[in-house]
Amino acid sequence: MGEARRIVVKVGSSSLTTAAGGLDADRVDALVDVLAKVRGTDKEIVLVSSGAIAAGLAPLGLRRRPRDLARQQAAASVGQGLLVARYTASFARYGVRVGQVLLTSDDMSRRAHHRNASRTLDKLLAMGAFPIVNENDTVATDEIRFGDNDRLAALVAHLVHADLLVLLSDVDGVYDGDPSRPGTSRLAEVRDTADLAGVDIGSAGKAGVGTGGMVTKVEAARIAAGAGIPVVLTSAVHAADALAGGDTGTYFHATGRRSADRLLWLQHASAPQGALVLDDGAVRAVVEGRKSLLPAGIAGVEGDFAAGDPVELRDGAGRAVARGLVNFDAKEMPRLVGRSTRELARELGPAYEREVVHRDDLVILHP
Repeated sequence: MGEARRIVVKVGSSSLTTAAGGLDADRVDALVDVLAKVRGTDKEIVLVSSGAIAAGLAPLGLRRRPRDLARQQAAASVGQGLLVARYTASFARYGVRVGQVLLTSDDMSRRAHHRNASRTLDKLLAMGAFPIVNENDTVATDEIRFGDNDRLAALVAHLVHADLLVLLSDVDGVYDGDPSRPGTSRLAEVRDTADLAGVDIGSAGKAGVGTGGMVTKVEAARIAAGAGIPVVLTSAVHAADALAGGDTGTYFHATGRRSADRLLWLQHASAPQGALVLDDGAVRAVVEGRKSLLPAGIAGVEGDFAAGDPVELRDGAGRAVARGLVNFDAKEMPRLVGRSTRELARELGPAYEREVVHRDDLVILHP
């Protein structure tokens, strides 16, 4: 861990705000003190910070995190400005400029948007700025409940080719039971999913101002580890030890290899806008043969999607076997279903002699 050069750090709402809502300036400053010191050792850090909605609660007179989307968006609108202003002032003590990057899952599943996000983060780091990433909660819909940015942090770590992901929480690691009860112990290492068998991960965080909990953090750790990035999960008060390679929290060993950035986003961050039902031959071709999906193998179409949207590819039993970016609008699909590309090209023109979903824009969900 101590040798990691590029690190993504994620901090949760409960580590930055009070339980009643509103930023805790002392907590923000304490985190920035650690990050600025580590950054001064020739390491690059990208911070994924929750806290926008929580920071907007007190200024709007809200006693707790609202359940309805409109008030969550309003709180995010007020809180995001306060959050970045606080970070900007705190990093200014070290002469460090802050760059804000707001993302949604839709941004990351589309090629052009994905490239833009990657370029922006790389350029901020190259120019010496400190990138602070958050989900764009003000305009997000389902994405606003994205797992308290834990999953976002795992995907950003892959996007920037990080050497390490550090998830900071209000709990100092994964325990084999409720950490508040006697007799439970911290898991120092997780080498694969079998190490978590029988472990009660729980559901909610302590503070009640965020949406995440240990479940979302462990899932984020699995995503990152599966993409070849080791993960440390610990509490914010142990951030300095974690970044120095100390024995703290729970260390998730990398279990897989890095894949194409955009495909990881497609698998873990995209929201399917519809579905294509495949016949048995097409299922075998896509899943086992890793082939593109052609119109001849489609048996049915569901949903209202546009070209470029993510869609599920389902077998005859309704199971989602893959996910991909579709090349045609839903309204075009009925006249394509079950027909060969050669026939379609003769009747509709050369633009229709192509795949419905290209294999380069497709991820397998269930082999």
